[in-house]
Amino acid sequence: MKLFYSVLFLLSLLLVFAGCKKDGSRALIIPGTYTGMFKVVYPSQTQTGPVTVTFSAGNRYSSTFNPGGVPGGGSGTCSISLVQDSITFNETNYWTGNFDWNLVLTGKYSYSFDGTHLKIWADKNGVGYYEYDLLKQE
Repeated sequence: MKLFYSVLFLLSLLLVFAGCKKDGSRALIIPGTYTGMFKVVYPSQTQTGPVTVTFSAGNRYSSTFNPGGVPGGGSGTCSISLVQDSITFNETNYWTGNFDWNLVLTGKYSYSFDGTHLKIWADKNGVGYYEYDLLKQE
């Protein structure tokens, strides 16, 4: 019984220190700051911009906003589905309706993470392809 409680305690610690909650047993995104490039590919053009995404305890995330709106920023909570290799961002800010809302980090994305390199991408509403290519900072 003591082993059961020890394992339960260790699992509880893992969830406290995880940046996003999980529903499986593979590696999670490590809390911290990730920097890199954001890219959106529309049918007629491609736009890029530098981005920083931060994951913290309590399933929280924040993404930088760049002048011109590429990317559009965002912050809130997130959850990971290891079964589907997806991450869902639940944006908590209010935005005006005069730009492509898909530039805000919100909704469901596919992802890959190797412990250092984090890639997040989605084809959103047939509007464009959105990609975050990030590296974990020390």
